[in-house]
Amino acid sequence: MDSERRAGGFETRVLLQALAVGLPGALLGLALLWAGPYSAGVRWTLAALLIVAWWALASTLQTRVVRPLRTLANLLSALREGDFSLRARPAPRLDALGQVFEEVNALGGTLREQRLGAVEATALLHRVIEEVEVAIFAFDDRDRLQLVNRAGERLLAAPAERLLGRSASALELAAFLAGEEERTLDHAFPGGPGRWDVRRSRFRERGLPHRLLVISDVSRTLRAEERQAWKRLIRVLGHELNNSLAPIRSMAATLSSLIGREEPPADWREDAQRGLEVIADRSESLLRFMAAYARLARLPPPRLAPLEVSALIRRVAALEDRLPVFVERGTAVEVEGDADQLEQLLINLVRNAADAALSTRGGVGGVGIGWRVDGAFLEVTVEDEGPGLASRENLFVPFYTTKPDGTGIGLALSRQIAEAHGGALTLDNRVPPPGCAARLRLPLKAAS
Repeated sequence: MDSERRAGGFETRVLLQALAVGLPGALLGLALLWAGPYSAGVRWTLAALLIVAWWALASTLQTRVVRPLRTLANLLSALREGDFSLRARPAPRLDALGQVFEEVNALGGTLREQRLGAVEATALLHRVIEEVEVAIFAFDDRDRLQLVNRAGERLLAAPAERLLGRSASALELAAFLAGEEERTLDHAFPGGPGRWDVRRSRFRERGLPHRLLVISDVSRTLRAEERQAWKRLIRVLGHELNNSLAPIRSMAATLSSLIGREEPPADWREDAQRGLEVIADRSESLLRFMAAYARLARLPPPRLAPLEVSALIRRVAALEDRLPVFVERGTAVEVEGDADQLEQLLINLVRNAADAALSTRGGVGGVGIGWRVDGAFLEVTVEDEGPGLASRENLFVPFYTTKPDGTGIGLALSRQIAEAHGGALTLDNRVPPPGCAARLRLPLKAAS
């Protein structure tokens, strides 16, 4: 009603202004008509025709002004309502009014394309949400469920029709909407128990706050990783145990047959001594292997304290006595870490680099160590001029080694120390070759 009243007021003003424009001419015509030698009948007839013409011209002008505005209002109303099919008739001449209609038509076409794109994107998003194997729930500001996908239906063992509109407490999900936004926990849902990764975030829809809850099952992934870890461990344990038990069993059988003879040979004492030495040697090797396994499995958590990097690296470089270790000049920097564990880590890297450098033809390869600050991290690089890595597949597999006297725990223990400090350890071939580069990244400040 208000819009109609405002529109009527505008049309009235246009009509009055049009009449005002023609008023001087009409008054002048009437004055000339009355001053002329005309009869009364002629005067009134011509006066009536003049007034009718004046009114008709004003009404025509009003229509020519108001009609395009009404058309434009109808087009904008259709756009506001989401109807992008209406178009204004192209003007015969591209004047100001024609440009306005052309721009409105172009706006309608653009909005139509955008709406089609939004509809297609929304349909794709809903399709992806339905197909992912992650339970997704969306709650409004009153914690009522507004969206759930198929994985969520399976998790709660109920169809969406029975879930939508219910509160989080009724669905027994209120506990997941409080506390930490990212966590992993064990829980039994109506769809089954398991270990779940829970993530929560916020978003707004139509200006209202909503909360998104994502629950994914990590039990299957963890079980697969555990199986792979057990397979690797059993393979390594079986290899090491066979290497030790096979000669022990062989020597035991030899000694048993030697003792069982009625007339032992003259050198039976030497044979028995050698057999016992083999058994003792392999038993000692097996004990060293078990001690190394216990050391890897029982690594204590690091005791963090401020640590000056330059002094640590120079101390480690001085421990290598087989060849000189070149230490690059770096900036003075401190990290928070366990000095004993980080020293052991760097000793392992420098020792491996020295072994690789000495394995080259003539043993003339070199070893270098340097460090730099990369953002919030310290990066320590240990490089050698050895033959490089033939394969990176088993680098960090515990007890895997290519050295005749190696234990196979050096790199595994080093990576475990690095990750316990919130860092990472990688090994790659140098570019350009030859040689290998070990990179240790540590946070400058320990995460709280």
